Formats: sequence, structure tokens, C-alpha cells
Amino acid sequence: MSRFPLTNVHPDAIIGENVTIEPFATVQKNVVIGDGCWIGPNVTIMEGARIGKNCKIFPGAVISGVPQDLKFRGEETTAEIGDNTTVRECVTINRGTVDKYKTVIGSDCLIMAYAHIGHDCIIGNNCILGNTVQLAGHVVIDDFAIFGGACAVQQFSKIGAHAYIGGGSLVRKDIPPFTKAAREPLSYAGINTVGLRRRGYSSEKINEIQEIYRMIFMKGLNNSKAIEMVENEVPSSEERDYILDFIRNSERGIMKGYEGND
Repeated sequence: MSRFPLTNVHPDAIIGENVTIEPFATVQKNVVIGDGCWIGPNVTIMEGARIGKNCKIFPGAVISGVPQDLKFRGEETTAEIGDNTTVRECVTINRGTVDKYKTVIGSDCLIMAYAHIGHDCIIGNNCILGNTVQLAGHVVIDDFAIFGGACAVQQFSKIGAHAYIGGGSLVRKDIPPFTKAAREPLSYAGINTVGLRRRGYSSEKINEIQEIYRMIFMKGLNNSKAIEMVENEVPSSEERDYILDFIRNSERGIMKGYEGND
């Protein structure tokens, strides 16, 4: 470990090999930092942090801060970050409460400057949160979701895999997988074709997803009728079943279709 003068590392913290901790960083007890990490100056890593391998945490970030929840009573919880994830300047990540006992960020994620991730959020792998994205508590985000800058996400919201949320969006409803969400109020803006192509989805699979959402958002049907139509007209596949399960299990309800698409 390379530890420069003026760092404050608790002797009980578990630090992996080839970890660099820059001046004025603080690492408290009950912290685990994996091999190959870089901890920038003025970073604060508080009790309960579990950081994977090869992560980069930039100046001013605070990892595993106490939840901003008045029901929190000091229970032992964690904030977990996977491998190869980058956390940029002044990001705040709160640890969990009795709901999940942990806040989780997956591997290969990019969390840009000034973002906030509230207690008990679960974020998948390969996700990107733009500058100043604000996640309230209990938000669940599946793999490869991307948020433009300055999005605000209400508590208990769910975001499906490969979704793209336009910058400045206010997310009050669940965002189904493979979609783009934009406008105010937040509405369906097509599927994330560019992202899906970048990740190797075939034209045939993209067309299938597009047809499913045409039935869900552009036929004027309620969710039950739209699901029934999709089940009758689109053969079962991993993507179809994921979309339908996501909508069925949505407790907040999904975003609305866009009237201009009709």
C-alpha cells in the first residue's frame, strides 16, 4: 500500500495490495478496500464501506455515510462498491438501513461528480450516473442503465436494464428496461436503440423490443390489456418476459406513453 503522509487510516481497516491513499484522506474502522484502488485526497471512507478491486475514488467523495433517514438507529450496515467502479468528485453514498442492511453499487460503474446515492439503493453493473444525479433511498437500478446529468429519482423507484433517462428528468414512476425516458412529466421516448446496438443486440432483437413497446405505450391500452396483447402476439423470449415481469411487478406504476407518438 502507498500511503502518503497526512492520511488518517484506522489500524483495523483492511487494505488490499497496491492501494494508493492520497494525503488528507480518512479511512475509518470496519472498512475493506480491495487491491489496486486509488483513494484520492480528501476522500472520506466511513464505517461499513466495502470497496472492490481497482476502484478510483476522487477528491471530496464520502463513502458509507450515515443514512439520511430519521428511522435509522445506528444498526450495523454497509455500502458496497464492486470492482473497477469510478466515483468522481464530491459524490456521497450512504450506507443501508434495516430495509436491506446495505447500499450496493455494482462493478464497472461510473458515478459522476456531485451525485448522491441514498440508503438501501441497489445499482447493477455497468451503470452511469451523470453529474449531480440524486437518488433517494431504496431505488433499484438494473445493469447498463444510464442517467443524464441532474436527474432526481424518487424513493422506491425501479429502473430497468439498458434504460436511458434524459438529463434533468424527474423520475416519479418506474422506467421499464430498454427504453428512453424524457420530457416533463417523464414519458416514453422510444427504445434505447443506440445503447442496445453498442452492446451487441441484433437488429431482429431490437425490432422485437420496439414492437413490444409499441403495444404497451402506443395502442392506448391499459397495462393489463397491453400485457395480454404482447403475450398473444410476441413469442416468449428472455427480453419479452423480462419486460412483462417488470411491468407486472411495478409497485409505483410505469411511466406513461407520449401522446405525440400516436
